[in-house]
Amino acid sequence: MTLCSDIGRELSEPLAGTAPVAAWWLVVEQPGPWGAKALTQSHLDPVLGAALDAAAGDHGGRVALVRRPRRHPDTHDPAAHRVWLAGTTPGATFLLGGWLRTVDVLRSLPWAALRSGDERAVLAAAPELRHETEPLLLVCTNGRRDLCCAAKGRQLVAGLRDDVLGRVWETTHLGGHRFAPTAVLLPHGVAYGRLDDKQALLLVESAREGRFLDDGYRGRSTFDRPGQAAEAAVRRLLGDTGLDDLSVPSVSAAADRAWNAVVAHRDGRGWTVAVHAEEQRPPRPESCGKPAVTPIAYVSGVPVPQ
Repeated sequence: MTLCSDIGRELSEPLAGTAPVAAWWLVVEQPGPWGAKALTQSHLDPVLGAALDAAAGDHGGRVALVRRPRRHPDTHDPAAHRVWLAGTTPGATFLLGGWLRTVDVLRSLPWAALRSGDERAVLAAAPELRHETEPLLLVCTNGRRDLCCAAKGRQLVAGLRDDVLGRVWETTHLGGHRFAPTAVLLPHGVAYGRLDDKQALLLVESAREGRFLDDGYRGRSTFDRPGQAAEAAVRRLLGDTGLDDLSVPSVSAAADRAWNAVVAHRDGRGWTVAVHAEEQRPPRPESCGKPAVTPIAYVSGVPVPQ
């Protein structure tokens, strides 16, 4: 069987504007097997998983399960769970991490504070967590969701694990199977596809210095899809930029499946970027073994200085 990611690569399908959309991320260590819908199909309490998923949907975030590279102990009751909370707002990013004896306390997280990027309120509600400065790279390996993620994601993790010890984890669905291997870098929420281990290592090293890496960039989860595409267009225009240099203050509909996005630099510059949705032909499967479809790409025009 031809892998969907091989077809996507051959067709040079655009990556920009394909990142998951999330203003914040909750990351929970859960070893053992994952089903296609991992939050309710793993050894995590499915009632808790469903509640966290619903809270993320209501408050503009995303929940991901992670497990360590190499073997995955099939345990129902780990002694403690690693947990991270990441806020992705440009200029106000944060990453909090720590160990929880029970993940039931996650039910009472301050969802509104997470959405607004209020790090102090989040810390007050979760005092077990501490501020972390090292970036966290999550690589999708959920083979029950798609074969590409199992084959290519695990290969990427295997090539990275010793170079980025303790900061690269296998994770559940990130979307965009046909861009595998896919990854998201926290706390900034920048998502990538078609990575190899050299690119991924450079991505982590650049993030340690607050620098942005363009190769394989899908977008920043903070923004909606047209906003992601517009921000990526400005980054291509500027070249070397910092991870937190750009924001997208507004995205407005211009016509059917067309938008005008405003991208702002923290030095005061700004651009207007026209974005439109474009069907990708010929049809191709969005996931291995699925029927061919015509996916949508978000295509940006040349950024116009304001």
